[in-house]
Amino acid sequence: MILRIAVSSACSPVPAIRALLAALLSAALATGCGTAKVDVASAPRQDAPAPEQASGWTNKTVRYAARDMVAAANPLAVDAGVKVLAAGGSAIDAAIAVQMVLNLVEPQSSGIGGGAFMLYYDNATNTLTTYDGRETAPAAAAGDMFRDFRGSERRFFAAVDGGLSVGTPGLLRMLEMAHRAHGRLAWASLFSDAIRMSDAGFAISPRLAAQIAGSAPRIVAQGDPVRRYFLHPDGTPKAAGTLLTNPELAATLRRVADGGADAFYAGTLARAIVDKVRGHPTNPGRLTLEDMAGYRAVERPAICADYRRYKVCGMGPPSSGGIAVLQTLGILERFDLRQYAPDSLDAVHLVSEAYRLAYADRAKYVADRDFVGVPVAGLVAPGYLRERAASIRMDRSMGVPVAGAPAGAVSRLGIDDSLGLPSTSHISIVDRYGNAVSMTTTIEFGFGSLQMVGGFLLNNQLTDFAFSPSDAQGNPVANRVEPRKRPRSSMSPTIVFDAENRVEAIIGSPGGANIIQYVVKTLLGLIDWDMNIQQAIDLPNFGAQAGATTTIERQTRLVELSAGLEARGHTVRIASENSGLQGIVFNGMRGPGTPGGLARDPGAGRWAGGADPRREGTAAGND
Repeated sequence: MILRIAVSSACSPVPAIRALLAALLSAALATGCGTAKVDVASAPRQDAPAPEQASGWTNKTVRYAARDMVAAANPLAVDAGVKVLAAGGSAIDAAIAVQMVLNLVEPQSSGIGGGAFMLYYDNATNTLTTYDGRETAPAAAAGDMFRDFRGSERRFFAAVDGGLSVGTPGLLRMLEMAHRAHGRLAWASLFSDAIRMSDAGFAISPRLAAQIAGSAPRIVAQGDPVRRYFLHPDGTPKAAGTLLTNPELAATLRRVADGGADAFYAGTLARAIVDKVRGHPTNPGRLTLEDMAGYRAVERPAICADYRRYKVCGMGPPSSGGIAVLQTLGILERFDLRQYAPDSLDAVHLVSEAYRLAYADRAKYVADRDFVGVPVAGLVAPGYLRERAASIRMDRSMGVPVAGAPAGAVSRLGIDDSLGLPSTSHISIVDRYGNAVSMTTTIEFGFGSLQMVGGFLLNNQLTDFAFSPSDAQGNPVANRVEPRKRPRSSMSPTIVFDAENRVEAIIGSPGGANIIQYVVKTLLGLIDWDMNIQQAIDLPNFGAQAGATTTIERQTRLVELSAGLEARGHTVRIASENSGLQGIVFNGMRGPGTPGGLARDPGAGRWAGGADPRREGTAAGND
């Protein structure tokens, strides 16, 4: 008799767990069936609650434009980007304008208090560059700094709110670096819409109102200024339609517009950020003025691989997203997905098994490559992925997967126990010059650390590190906290090229560790299932991480597959899979089965944009 129990590595082996295992073993021996074996498998925790509440479903249609396009999470931000493009701005210029407005109207998801990853394609030089604006740990950070928050989900979330979780923000340094290389309009002009709306006010959207209501207890606990900004004096949440002004943010943006990123990383603003973090009454952090002044954005090479007849490119470490997306696609390329309907049992089973293998490698090997030797080439090598694919059975789930052994890997590494929290925002842009931006931007958890300075929220990115610096056997965890290190991320900004290296798709999504699944699902819809961009985004969400659980999106037709999945060994979980994918494709891109490779639809010869119906984004452009 063999009893296998999967235990999250985020859970400590407390006496109660040991007693339970002993009791189970005794019961097994008492059956008289001979010997019994209890196999405790280590698997990362994967069922984190959604810090951004689901806000319903709003049907969206494909939007077309001949010259340029912006797809982002809020119509006001999209409008700001479209105006910049109409004025002759580049995709980088538009991204800055969009981001500044998102900081105001979608403050729970991203902003200048956080960080981002960006892919930028320069059409004139036919080059793809990635920019790393990920936050960094303070110089005083230590591997055991979150030890008092291990052991329960409640304790984990106690680490989020306050100063301890705040990393050095990276967004503005990254945007400034990219603008200096590829901007066309003056830096200061790109802040004008956000400044104007901060002063005049904007109507709280239904989604923001839902997020405020869902986070009201956290907001109350942190007090002013965040309490005063989002709640009424009696503590009730401000409702949809309420005019919200933010003169503090307007003043901050004016400083940055006039003085560049230096106005943020030194002087009055930097000191206010440090004081807020270090002065928290119950959970102070370790950020210093030296950390702020010393932050540097990094230009890194993209990672790319072929899938069917396209080249898919993403972000390398410290993001795990690009690697995991390419691994999943590389595994699935060994199968003919076109024979399965997207909502079929076989498709959900097969794709979920591919995810399991990619996430198992992610949990062991991927972290900040400036600190850890990440075997990027080995992880995405076709031969290695062929070996991984061979472990998939169509009649039975593998359950808890085991990390592989790619070329160049260090074997003695522990498994990461961090939670990938579903928040964040994504921006996709193409300009009249053929340049493209795919940028995923975040302050991490919904409303970040809830520390507000100068009208913006600070991130809680340090809780993206593993809380345990080593595993039970003493093996170091790749994603452990270290001074100046960047925490691992799942953000997956993606650009797809055709055989002639022309941009075909620009996509990305929020969603924590599930971002990888949302991006892959959309790519499969576009390439394997002959869908337009909106149809691919609309597909029900599902997937798995490094455990036996397969998650199915609530209130979708995939729920009907639960019994069939369980019969194949999946542990099924029904949940709100709160994606927010924004995508742009050329010519209504279709898969390799379409003659000529590209569909001739109403958008032929134009850009087609789609936005996730699960959020309030949209796409628009200029003709």
